[in-house]
Amino acid sequence: MTKKYTLQQPKLPHELPEETFSISDDPFFKGITIKDCSITGEEMNRLAFDQVIFKNVLFEEVVFRDIELTDVIFTHCDLSNADFSGGIIHRVEFRESKMLGIDLSEATLGNVMFTTCHANLSSFRFARLKQVLFQECSMDASDFYECALKNIQFQQCHLNEATFANAPLNGIDLSTCKFERLNITINDLEGCIVSADQAIGFARLLGLRIKE
Repeated sequence: MTKKYTLQQPKLPHELPEETFSISDDPFFKGITIKDCSITGEEMNRLAFDQVIFKNVLFEEVVFRDIELTDVIFTHCDLSNADFSGGIIHRVEFRESKMLGIDLSEATLGNVMFTTCHANLSSFRFARLKQVLFQECSMDASDFYECALKNIQFQQCHLNEATFANAPLNGIDLSTCKFERLNITINDLEGCIVSADQAIGFARLLGLRIKE
């Protein structure tokens, strides 16, 4: 049986004033809404966002390494190819957003929810994920190489050709997900929860011949 746990949701006031995004000498943003705009060609390390809502925002050629996100919501945003590597991401929700090729390698994620996001080719290499939910997301060819995964849920996600090499899946339930093939080492499958059909596919990885 999958262990149940409760995700902490972003802690936000009922109303947040709308402001225009611009990088200044103080790269700290708190208690605002940023919406209906494009953030293009910006590069800065250690930006911090606390209690911020991004709504319908296009991030284009953006490099925000070591970003800090606390109590933040992204809704209907385009974060494709954004570089958030090394980020610290806590109590954050990504809702109905495009995240093709987003770079979250070496990031630390806690109490994070991805809902109905297009995140094919996304990179979580060497990241640390604790209490993270992926719900109805497309994550084909995503990369979780050498991730530390604890209390992770994948619900009705597409994971074809996703990489979980050296990322133990003990206790993680993939039974509602769709994939034809995962890039994974057999040892890392120990304790992973799969459907009967998926189990047949993994048995073939072991060289077993399935008698119909």
